[in-house]
Amino acid sequence: MNPPKFPLVSIVTPSFNQARFLEATIRSVLEQDYPRIEYILVDGGSTDGSVDIIHRYSERLAWWVSERDKGQTDAINKGFARANGEILAWLNSDDTYQPGAVAEAVAFLRGRPEVGLVYGDANFIDENGELIGRFPAAQTDYRRLRRGYVHIPQQASFWRADLWKKVAPLDPSFYFAMDYDLWVRIAALAPVRYTPRTWANFRLHTQGKTIAADDRCWPEMLRVHYRDGGSWFGILPVKYLVRKIISPFWRLRLQRKMRSGQT
Repeated sequence: MNPPKFPLVSIVTPSFNQARFLEATIRSVLEQDYPRIEYILVDGGSTDGSVDIIHRYSERLAWWVSERDKGQTDAINKGFARANGEILAWLNSDDTYQPGAVAEAVAFLRGRPEVGLVYGDANFIDENGELIGRFPAAQTDYRRLRRGYVHIPQQASFWRADLWKKVAPLDPSFYFAMDYDLWVRIAALAPVRYTPRTWANFRLHTQGKTIAADDRCWPEMLRVHYRDGGSWFGILPVKYLVRKIISPFWRLRLQRKMRSGQT
């Protein structure tokens, strides 16, 4: 029987046709040194061999399914509907955890009961798992989040289930900014805290949304901004206009990094 001092952590992985990266993701969860992880994998009906990979690890999964869904947000909501943990996280099927990440996140939350969400640092890695940069994680809060000062790597974020129950589910109308929307709603209820520990790897590749569909992110962030009473003349709309100008150059720079594998 597991000692009661270890709260159950539920981790959800949404996946669709990511066989190339999926096994690394699964192993990074299952090889954590934390003793109480409930791992849930929601596949959207992949046809690329992903299901064969899932079958190899099925006995170590709390629940999994492979069926057509309405996309990533729907898959994450489906997974959390099955979750029983006191602490929650999701890890996309092309990203990975660093060793010890879950144990460190749990220790942080247990030592600071007032904190609703904790996040660490994340590496940028390429298709081959090579380091190509660092996510610009930094401390933020509700006020700054609403102004677009996000700086929270979703891959390295863990939050309390009782807060999830108050704000759930993820808004299925979001394709890209569902995590930003969630951070804002959680931060309205409890502090969010950054700790300078590297907990995850954020994979950048040509088929990933960060590269292929970045133009959809900022309009969705603006929806959150205006929904919560944000000004049309606020910092976030200005940042969006600047981003539209520099976005082609930013994507080109990332693509060059991915091709070169340089840090």
